[in-house]
Amino acid sequence: MITLPQKPFQPKIGKDVFIHSSAVVIGQVTLGDHVNIWPGVVLRADINRIVIGKCSNIQDLSVAHVETNRGCFVGEYCVVGHSVILHSCRVGDGVLIGMGAVILDDAKIGDRALIGAGSLVTEGMKVKPESLYFGRPAKFVRKLSKKEIHDTVKWAEKYARIAEAHQKGLYLPAYSS
Repeated sequence: MITLPQKPFQPKIGKDVFIHSSAVVIGQVTLGDHVNIWPGVVLRADINRIVIGKCSNIQDLSVAHVETNRGCFVGEYCVVGHSVILHSCRVGDGVLIGMGAVILDDAKIGDRALIGAGSLVTEGMKVKPESLYFGRPAKFVRKLSKKEIHDTVKWAEKYARIAEAHQKGLYLPAYSS
């Protein structure tokens, strides 16, 4: 049986966070400083917690959700690509998750790993740090180069700068009449 909250939950938002107006951020969500949440993202933390670490981004149409007995945690300086599903999993620091990937319950992604686009990280799977995994189901492919590891942090920082430009109103939406 699910125990419902006795008081309202409101997300905790760090400094200089960008949440696009079409994103949905519900419940026990904590967003670190300089996090950016892009169009169509859903972070639904109604029955457990979602925590997104400093300078990470969740890109367009991605979803993070939780289970009653486990939350969803994304480390610092992570890049979560378009249309990714994160479900009750743990993502380490400096991780890149490619477009359309699915990370299932109790999976643990090691620091500075790269999950290839379209991959399926199955329930309870442990992904080694600094490694490339790819496929459905995802399999170890190889260790990452120092450049590949460094590039993820650069991309996370780039997205934080783009988010800052959005906050300043430098990207205006088109409206049809």
